Amino acid sequence: MIGRLFYLAAGAALGGYAVHRVHRARRALTPGGIAERVEGQVSEYRGALRELNEDLAEAVREQEEELLRRYAPKKGRRAPTGADDRELPGPGGPPTVA
Repeated sequence: MIGRLFYLAAGAALGGYAVHRVHRARRALTPGGIAERVEGQVSEYRGALRELNEDLAEAVREQEEELLRRYAPKKGRRAPTGADDRELPGPGGPPTVA
């Protein structure tokens, strides 16, 4: 008698689980279920792209700071002797050499 009750309870539990899985599968295949899945994926991609953009912007700022630190003229420093005194061409064209 106890064995039959055990199998009855096990069958009821498995049946309930099977119904739950079938209902979930049917819901996932409806247009609303597909839209929810797509929306979830899009929001994940959007978050990943935002994080990538922030990381790239930070890397660019760090690289720019490093370049400015290395190559920007410092206040109070004179150019080394023998440096080329010619300027870079501006909007008016290249400088003329006399």
